[in-house]
Amino acid sequence: MENMFRLIDNDQEAATNRCIWVNGPVIVGAGPSGLATAACLREQSVPFVVLERADCIASLWQKRTYDRLKLHLPKQFCQLPKMPFPESFPEYPTKRQFIDYLESYASRFDISPKFNECVQTARFDETSGLWRVKTVSDAESTRTEVEYICRWLVVATGENAERVMPEIEGLSEFTGEVVHACDYKSGEKFAGKKVLVVGCGNSGMEVSLDLANHFAKPSMVVRSSVHVMPREIMGKSTFELAMKMLKWFPLWLVDKILLVLCWFVLGNIEKYGLKRPKMGPMELKSAKGKTPVLDIGALEKIRSGKIDVVPGVKRFNGNRVELVNGEELDVDSVVLATGYRSNVPYWLQESEFFAKNGFPKTAIGNSGWKGRTGLYAVGFTRRGLSGASMDAVNIAQDIGSVWKLETKQPTKRSTASHRRCISQQF
Repeated sequence: MENMFRLIDNDQEAATNRCIWVNGPVIVGAGPSGLATAACLREQSVPFVVLERADCIASLWQKRTYDRLKLHLPKQFCQLPKMPFPESFPEYPTKRQFIDYLESYASRFDISPKFNECVQTARFDETSGLWRVKTVSDAESTRTEVEYICRWLVVATGENAERVMPEIEGLSEFTGEVVHACDYKSGEKFAGKKVLVVGCGNSGMEVSLDLANHFAKPSMVVRSSVHVMPREIMGKSTFELAMKMLKWFPLWLVDKILLVLCWFVLGNIEKYGLKRPKMGPMELKSAKGKTPVLDIGALEKIRSGKIDVVPGVKRFNGNRVELVNGEELDVDSVVLATGYRSNVPYWLQESEFFAKNGFPKTAIGNSGWKGRTGLYAVGFTRRGLSGASMDAVNIAQDIGSVWKLETKQPTKRSTASHRRCISQQF
């Protein structure tokens, strides 16, 4: 492998086209999943390169989340490998606290991503048995194209790489403001306005709550059934309670217990237009990856009439919206809490491990982190930050075992090693 590339010491070409050999894995994405994988590789003494299209780590958290956001689960379920949250942090850290934690994490494990490098394509070269990852960077008004050559490729772009924009008749002609939840920061500027929130997941519920707290008049669209659960039951995290029960009881029984407890705490929510799915919350999460909504105050606003629940949207007409039940509403603004999707199909040229939806074909559950030919996925198992951390540990151990066997070097901290090349020699 050392003789595979002809190295050069000086650049004969302009610094706009380069080919770099990475002596270790390339990690695509510098969010929590990518950082966790890099940290675990660092502990295994495996060099790596992290590629990030944005100009910062955790760009989803830093640039595409609303101001009031907090972690929905207790911090012990959200910490990354090898480094717990500071004891001074509350049980549910704020957005800013989580970002501070991630920045400290990157610093502690000496993780320095290559920012502003957007992956255009990644493909496995059958001839050389290596991955070829092409990136484009437009930083500092200079377009730079780089091809990274590596043995292992770790996809860490996550489940929420791109916003989902729904196709609703007349939406493009709507005369008011339309924003996706990723661009929503605060309800302050919507005070006194009639706002239609399309979507009733955790984001839709929390955006509606924030709007109500800022004296807007939100109407939340609920098209299908949804599990709404209290964030805490008798002072204990509902999620933590479920995890403890799953150690002793079957899934169906845990769901039964949770739903009874939810009824005692929340009452009958169906009379407010929130119909529960036939499948229990934990079974639905396990089978389809659909996360239940953890209520932090929106339900109280719904009961008091400060948040209206409406059925699906049929069409927009000017500044009016027609619902599927024939009712029409006057609205000033629309917030699309319609979720996100994976962007993997747009750049990864591979179809055996990843499906067309951008998730590994065995993405739900304990599998789904390892493919063939040195391809790995982290953060796609729909188990949140704890699932991503487990993936990261598994990936680093898998790559590390091969690395140590082949290099036979004693354990030590190392940095990414890469060399510049212009051609292949076989």
